This record gives sequence, C-alpha cells and structure tokens, in this order.
Amino acid sequence: MRGVIEVSREPGLSPGDDVPLLDELMPWSVGPLRFGRGWIVAPDPRTLRGRWDRLMAAEGGEREALFRPSRARTTRTAVAALPGQRTGTGRFAREAGPCPEPVRVQTGPFDEQWLLPDHRLIDAARPELWRVAGAPQLFVVEQGYVPGAAGPPLLVTGALPEGRSPAGRPGRIRPLFRRLGGAEPNLAPGLLGFLGERCGRAVGPVEWAAWAAAAAVPSPAGCRVPLPVDAAAWEAGTALGRELLDVQLRGALTGTRPRLPGGRRPYVRAALPARPEVWAYDSEGEVLEIGGGRISPVPEAAWEYRVGGVRVLEQWLGRRTAQAEPGSLEAVGPAAWPQEWTSELLDLVTVLALLGGREAERAPFTAGGGPGRAALRAAGVLPVPDRARRPASVLDHREEGPGGQFTLV
Repeated sequence: MRGVIEVSREPGLSPGDDVPLLDELMPWSVGPLRFGRGWIVAPDPRTLRGRWDRLMAAEGGEREALFRPSRARTTRTAVAALPGQRTGTGRFAREAGPCPEPVRVQTGPFDEQWLLPDHRLIDAARPELWRVAGAPQLFVVEQGYVPGAAGPPLLVTGALPEGRSPAGRPGRIRPLFRRLGGAEPNLAPGLLGFLGERCGRAVGPVEWAAWAAAAAVPSPAGCRVPLPVDAAAWEAGTALGRELLDVQLRGALTGTRPRLPGGRRPYVRAALPARPEVWAYDSEGEVLEIGGGRISPVPEAAWEYRVGGVRVLEQWLGRRTAQAEPGSLEAVGPAAWPQEWTSELLDLVTVLALLGGREAERAPFTAGGGPGRAALRAAGVLPVPDRARRPASVLDHREEGPGGQFTLV
C-alpha cells in the first residue's frame, strides 16, 4: 500500500523543525541515574562482593571514608529499598549483613557491568525505572547532543541503563512500556493507530522501536524521528531496525548471538597480560594490541565505532584498566585480567563491527519527507496529554521504606 499525504507546515518552521521529536513520540522519560560513588559498580560481581566485605570489616571513621559520602548519601542516610530488591533500609553505619546480589546494568554504550542494588549507596537511583524493569521491557537511551559528533542518537538495551552519554549533556531514558509485562506502550496516544493506517496493518511497540533505531537523527532540540513516507519505507526501515536492535540486544529478538559474516570471528592471538595499561590498533592487520596481548580480526568498523563522538572500544578498555586510588574500595578488584572480560570484549568487537558496517544503511530513513508534527496534530496524536509524561501507577506490591516502614502510594 502506497500513499501520499499533503501536509502544511506551521509558519516559521523549517522542514527539520517539523520532524517530530522523540520527546513527543515517547513522552515519558527519566534522567540518568547518578551512582555517586564508583565502587558500587564493577565489571564482575566477585569484585563487588570483595568490596562489600572490605567495607563491612571497617568501622567508624574508616567505614565513612571508604563509603565516600556525598550530599545525597552518607552512612547515616536511611532510604527506601529499591523496587524489587531486598536490601536494608536502616542506617548503613550499622549494616552488618551479607552483600546484596549484584544486578546487571548498562553503565555506558554497550558496556554492561554489575551494580550493588542498595538504595543507600546510590545518589539518584530513579526508582520509577526499577518498577518497570524486566522482560520484555526495552529502554531507549537518547544520547546527549554533541554538535558534529559521530554515532547513533539513540541506543536500546534490555538492562537498566545508567543513561549518561559518553560526551555532552546527559541524555534521557525512555522505557518502551509504562507497566510491567509489556503493558501500556510509552508512546503518544494514537501514534500506533496513525502509523497502522499508513501501513495498512497493525503496528506494535517493538516495531516502533525498530523504526526509531533506523530513522532517528540528532538535533540541538533533541533526537528527532522522521516518520515513513509510505508503507514500503516503513517495512524496509523496520526490517533494518529489527536487525540493528537484535545486534544491540545480543540476539535477544532472534535467539541467535550476533556473528560476523563470512565465518569471521575475533580470537585471542596472544594472551592478555595480568594488568594491561596501554592498547593500540593496527588497521592494516585488523589487530587490537592490549598490553602485549593481541586480538584479531578486529574490523576497522568496530574500532572506529563511536557514540557521542567517543570511541566505544577505547572507553570500554579505559574503564577496566584505569588505576584506582590505593586503599580505596575501587582498588579492590581482580589480581589478573579475568577470562570473562576477554569473552565480553570479543563479543563487543562483533557487535560494534556489525553496527558500524550498517550505519550507512540508515540514510534513506533519516532523510525525512514523511508526515510531520503538523500532520500528527491534525490527527490528534499531538500534543500529548500531561498524564503521558508521568510514570504510570505500577505499585502492585509493598515496597519497604526507610527504617523498615512500608511505602504508601
């Protein structure tokens, strides 16, 4: 089905201004998490358990110093438990229990690490996100705008994201669903129906996320998402977007782990040293050298893949090789480079190579030309009601508040 809709733009708007903002199409958004202290996050859960044990062994002023107090959190702060987590809610100065079970979070683009999910340790945990986390939830992470920076304007993850951009101002976190279990899409009321009429069939929330992954473009006002010019464009764009999403989600949509074409696969050619400090890339040989260790093939598309203008592989390596302050909890970590870090690095190389190799394919869908904000207003999709910008009431169980009290909503 093909069709053309005549759209009149508002006076004074350029064609780019008429392209709807992601903020209008996915109206409920949350700011980035603010951890407040680096020791509560680590690339592996064993490190976090070791840090917790070290902190539990300290008392008085030593515990306070290791804790690294901030204006939001000290060892005397009492706060509610995070939704879905069973942790203490009394003052941390008196904590003597076992380490809470670490949870997987995304601490940066394509960098999944582990977090101690104790609300007393996190300056700004965004409990509203924890209430809706869990399959089949997807989080669309809008990157902060950096003029001229290379990289996609949004990324999608199934893990709870920290939401901070590698460079520039903080982005926004937009859950795809407003409720647990994939209920109530976080979309402008009427948007899916509007798209369904243009495409001649029903359109679902995940399909919308796929289109956004293929079509989104950055702008100073925020990420914009051009809508399809016709049904054929929608089908092509969502097909590309689903493949991009599946790679970002490590095969969660298809059940198949991403692989490089042609049977290629990155391998460790020389073992990584216990504590690598430097790395270099040889584009001619497609070799990534890490402190004397060697990994190849590493396609140039993987090495050059950037988000917010920052090279993703370098940021990933930098976070795992940075020197911590002696005596701090951040200094508690593995004595040698763990094998699981190497496995994650090989996986990351594959993901970035696949995404970087297909970035140019997004161009036809980012060009615009489809219905804009004026058409959405005429259809009653915009403006979105205020309630769509607020989190849904999703409390279906008791949440423990400060000092063992229970939250009332």
